[in-house]
Amino acid sequence: MHKLAARAVDLAFVILLAIVMVIPQEAFAQNHVISPSQLQRDIASASAVRQQDIREVETFLAVPGSREALASRHIDYRQVRDAVPELSNQELARLAQTSQDAQQRFTAGNITDRDMLWILIAVAVIILIVVAK
Repeated sequence: MHKLAARAVDLAFVILLAIVMVIPQEAFAQNHVISPSQLQRDIASASAVRQQDIREVETFLAVPGSREALASRHIDYRQVRDAVPELSNQELARLAQTSQDAQQRFTAGNITDRDMLWILIAVAVIILIVVAK
């Protein structure tokens, strides 16, 4: 009886091995919902957007008189500029949009130099507060 059980186990193993060898290996491979190439494109796109947002905020911080305006409020321009890349993607996107909107309104003549400088100071303070968390 013991020999019969051992033969049954051996037979089951042989059958299982035969089944595994017949099934294509692709059937065992993981199917990704997102392909590696798509993931790489998404990462590259997100990185490009982030770099554009950083440039947008840095351009806004570089408006004429910005260093003097920040200094008048005892805010170090370099500290603000260096803190920009430390912002999260969401915070950076929000500030980039605010910067772009303010510059467009300024260019269109909808806000004065003084208003622009106040906005600049507010953005700098927000950056410093967020990074200090």
